[in-house]
Amino acid sequence: MKLITLYADHSLALLSSLTTHIMLVVVSVVLGTIIAIPLAVLLTRTRRAAAIVLAIAQAVQTIPGLVMLGFALVVLGIGKAPALATLTIYSVLPILHNTYTGITEVLEAYTDAAVGIGMTKSQVLFNVELPLALPAIIGGIRISAVYIVSWATLAGMIGAGGLGDWIWTGLATYNTDYILLGAIPSALLALLFSAAIGMLQRLLTPRGLRRTS
Repeated sequence: MKLITLYADHSLALLSSLTTHIMLVVVSVVLGTIIAIPLAVLLTRTRRAAAIVLAIAQAVQTIPGLVMLGFALVVLGIGKAPALATLTIYSVLPILHNTYTGITEVLEAYTDAAVGIGMTKSQVLFNVELPLALPAIIGGIRISAVYIVSWATLAGMIGAGGLGDWIWTGLATYNTDYILLGAIPSALLALLFSAAIGMLQRLLTPRGLRRTS
């Protein structure tokens, strides 16, 4: 009951923070997708470089979020810009890895058949490889979105807003109510993104692949 009253008392401010948080997640994941998918396609065509690029991406992913935010803050200043830059970088790896894996695991029989009927390389990519890899690609986007929901809470430390504002204010003032105001919606938002993208993944998975995706 106390929690319901707490949310009611701060509803407008909380709604504003939630909107900002969703914006940070959506924009960074969209940008990460735009970067990751073409890069993954390129890596499947130059596989000697793939191991190096994927290793570098993995190494970047291990850098703590606060450290990355600190670098971005120095370069871009305070506010949403460094937060979006950092979150976009972190969103790339799951999508890059899944897209690369999804394309490379397409059976050669499918691509050979496509070439055999006269398809060009670009037609094979867009009509065979990417459609068959789509469940894996969306799976990467799903993982990325869930991660970014939690990492976006760090954005409150550099003035980017979002639900992290409530959590960090609560930690600074030893106010558990404020922590709950930010933490509970963050957890629910991660579950919501996961469920929504998972549903999209099932809808876009070809029927013949649904049992194995």
